[in-house]
Order: sequence, then structure tokens, then C-alpha cells
Amino acid sequence: MRRRTLLLGLAGVAGAGGLAACTAETGVGMAGATSASASAAPILASTTASSLAPRDVTAPYTPPSGTAPATPYPVGRKVLQLSRGDRALPTTVWYPAAGTAPATPAPTADAPAASGRFPLVLFSHGLTSQPGDYEAMLARWAQAGFVVAGPTYPKTSYGVADLDPLDIVNQPADASHVIDALLAQGGPTSAIIDPGRLAAAGHSAGGITTAGLFSARRDERLKAAVVLAGTDFQGTPFTGPAAAMLFVHGRKDETVTYRAGHAVFAAVPWSRAMLSITEGGHVTESADFEATTGTSAEFLRWALYGDAAAKARIPEAAASGGVATFENQL
Repeated sequence: MRRRTLLLGLAGVAGAGGLAACTAETGVGMAGATSASASAAPILASTTASSLAPRDVTAPYTPPSGTAPATPYPVGRKVLQLSRGDRALPTTVWYPAAGTAPATPAPTADAPAASGRFPLVLFSHGLTSQPGDYEAMLARWAQAGFVVAGPTYPKTSYGVADLDPLDIVNQPADASHVIDALLAQGGPTSAIIDPGRLAAAGHSAGGITTAGLFSARRDERLKAAVVLAGTDFQGTPFTGPAAAMLFVHGRKDETVTYRAGHAVFAAVPWSRAMLSITEGGHVTESADFEATTGTSAEFLRWALYGDAAAKARIPEAAASGGVATFENQL
């Protein structure tokens, strides 16, 4: 059994680039999958969100008024040992660090944080993956002025002895608990996170987790979401205050079908957009790395900073490389 890996090139906030290399023929998740995860594929592929009726945008999201940082930050990285009861949730945090961003950035362990408070993005990994498998994209978000926290889930991450894909239904509660811990007064990250500007993101099973945070397990603190190759596990309607949601999905995804992802996008009653990768499968490849990363970064700049110029740049980022089409209802 070979572990499936995805290597994504780390580029600057405005830079281009990305290298993806995947090995192994089976598996689920953006990275870090093994053939043991093949048994979970039917669970995800059969999720069509058929109970979610298409909805018009009836409650547009209004972001705060402001501008995102214009200059990229160097990136720090730390690992926090968190848990919810007996559910261990070690969490990797990428964050804007003090100093000047290097020409070829790479996260620095335990680097001093930049001054100020930044929006938080809670990121959920895919089945049999780990947060670090997504570092290239998540570090790009941190460079742009976001704290990004990726918990390692106890039943669906790479290497767990008791892999249980159905435990995905418990992960939205885990994600909300991690947010609680990160915001706790006097905690290791509370001083650099703005509690009023929170978002969630995730890939595959993590995308399902993210959808759940806006539907069956609504966390009303969340203002925005990025759902990568995901759907909704339970088909529960979206509830709570208006938010902004960006979906990214490969049209040739055979793990979580494009139809299943688009059905959830169409059921969102708030501001929404969908980046459809024309030749894309379930994982981000080098050809679509820049479109995916650039579009999501500009989306988060608008949704959490209220940066109108970033919103205007979203369609341009989506057109990067000519690899995707873009439905924009933001």
C-alpha cells in the first residue's frame, strides 16, 4: 500500500505556481490517502444531496467594511494539542508572522506572530489526510492575512487504527470546539484572532464537515465557507444568518460527484459562487492550483475583510490558466 501524496508548490500571495504529484491508484482525499480509504468512496460518491431543493439567493451576505493587507506576511506554524472529551484534536495553526515575507516563503515553526488581529479560517482535511497535506494552499491564505487552523480528526485522518468514515457526522462539533479553544481568553492564539471574522473551509470529507457547519450543525459565528470537492452528508437545509460560500469542484470527480457538489451550491440561499474545474478530478493538480488558491484567497479577503477590490478580482483569479468556469452570485 502506498500513501497517496499531493505536493503543492508554495508561491507568494500574488505569485503563480504549484506542483502536484499523486501516487497510488485508489484513495479519497486531497492528499494523504491510502488504498484503505477505497471502502469509503461509495459513501461519498453516493451522496447526491437530493433532499436539498435549489434556492434563489434570498439573503445576500454583507461583509464588514474594510481592506485586506496589501503586503504578504511571512508565515508561522505551530501545533496545539487540543481535544474534545476523549476525542484528540491536535491542531496545526498557520498564521501571519512578524517581519518581511521572503521571496521563497516557507512556514517557520513557532515564529513570532505579526501584530494585530486577523480573521480565522478553520480548515477540515479529507478522509485519510492530515492538515499538513494542504500546507501550500493554507500557507498562501496565512500570507494574505489569515490565521488558518487545521485539526486532525480522530477517526478519519491518515494512519488512524480505527478508520470510520461515518464519524464525519461528529466533525462539525469538533470544528466548533476547536474554534472555542482558539478564541478562549488567554489561549495561545486568542490575541491574534478577531472573533468577529470567522470562516470554515475543507476538502472532501472536510468539505462535508464544512457544509455541516452551515446546515445540520450550524455555527452562527461563521461568516464564510470554502467547500472543496464536498457535498452535504445529511441533506439538511442551510440555516442561520446570511454567509458567503465558495464551492470548488472538479467536473470529473468520481469520489464526490460534481452533481453532488453542485446540488449543495444551488441550495445555498446566501451569496454564493462555484469554481468548476473543467478537467478536474477529486484532488487539486498543478494546472488548477493557482485558480483554486487565488480564487479562494480573494474570496476570503472580501468575505472577512470586506475588501471590495478583492471581490472585483475574484473572476480574474477564477480565470487563471483557463482551467475552470465560474458561477458568480456573490
